[in-house]
Amino acid sequence: MPQSTSEAGRSAASVSSPLPSMAATGARNWRDYALALACCWSSTYPLAKLALPTIPPITFISARSLIAAAFLFAILWMRGISVPTDAKAWKLFATQQLINSTFPFLIITWSQLYVPASNTVVLASTTPIFAFLITSLITRHEPATLLKLAGAILGLAGTILIVGLDALRGFGIEIVAEIAILLATISFACATIFGLRLSEYDPMVVAAGSLLFGGLILLPPSLIIDQPWTLQPTPTAIVATIVMGIVSSALGLMLFYVCLGRLGTLTTNAQGYLRIPIGVGLSVLLLGESVPSNLALGLVLVMAGVAAMTVPAEKFKLR
Repeated sequence: MPQSTSEAGRSAASVSSPLPSMAATGARNWRDYALALACCWSSTYPLAKLALPTIPPITFISARSLIAAAFLFAILWMRGISVPTDAKAWKLFATQQLINSTFPFLIITWSQLYVPASNTVVLASTTPIFAFLITSLITRHEPATLLKLAGAILGLAGTILIVGLDALRGFGIEIVAEIAILLATISFACATIFGLRLSEYDPMVVAAGSLLFGGLILLPPSLIIDQPWTLQPTPTAIVATIVMGIVSSALGLMLFYVCLGRLGTLTTNAQGYLRIPIGVGLSVLLLGESVPSNLALGLVLVMAGVAAMTVPAEKFKLR
């Protein structure tokens, strides 16, 4: 039987794109993608907290990036997909990795030496707030609405509540570290916008190339500063580094580029409000951290703000 016009259009779309579009997948698959990405990334900071006592930040980031790159390159080899060799592609991969991982994660990993993982989860999940501000004031590639503005105000209020009340107890290294996490989050926001330029490449190729660059660029400083052969990491730290490399970095970054290319900036950022309760829950479960009142209230405000900013109004009506 001949295909209808709409059926032919869907077939053409499936040929040109290895992954279904937002319209084709529907709301349920949108939630699946967002939840999968949130689960991968929410484990990042609790796992880092387990590794950092015996693996210094530079070596930790380099190791988990190289583990993730090796994992993805093995899958690419099995799938028969080649990685581009032109300078343009690697320049994009390098730029994206610097602003989406190497620079911000160096800052956050250092900060985690002084800040609980639960605080880090909430503060690092404010990416959509800064992405909204950058989009509204500079790039203007997506429309700004009153709902997004309200969400930004709620999120900023939650952030101020967490950092501000901690600061009242004394302006020490912990507050400097929390502010550093927010600066790193601005870098994440820039990466979310810049990453739209990579939509022409297979998400796994982008993730593999970026992670390889990130791991290799930090390898010399790791060898010179940390001298990894002198370290004595615990079994827990080694397992945490491997799991973070495969789950948080490899699978998480691949899902990030899948969502960014297929679902857009706002929907991709929607995983931020899902990541907060999962990450804080993992911090309590794995690390035994407590949730003070200012963090609990700040968590609610940030989560509500991110949800208001990133989930389209009609999504709130979905069942």
